[in-house]
Amino acid sequence: MKLTLTVTMEDGNRFDVTTSLFTVVAWERKTKRKASELAAAIGVEDLAFLAHHAAINTGIALPIALDDFIKKCTSIEVAGVADANPTEPVHTDEH
Repeated sequence: MKLTLTVTMEDGNRFDVTTSLFTVVAWERKTKRKASELAAAIGVEDLAFLAHHAAINTGIALPIALDDFIKKCTSIEVAGVADANPTEPVHTDEH
């Protein structure tokens, strides 16, 4: 699953980030939960972790510590959800 998150910082700066497999695995390791649980119950701290991790890994300059990022963040919204590995249609050989 890939999430696109819109982050608004206290200085008014807004940016979008999209999670990667690396980010989701880091979230699983931190929370000891499976990614399939994200759809059922996602908290604000979960969104903050995913946004922070994805942003840091795409080169966006943010505070390194998650709590410092959260202190400067005013909102995080889910802008989109996509399957990380969408299934391509199978072409069949019809005679």
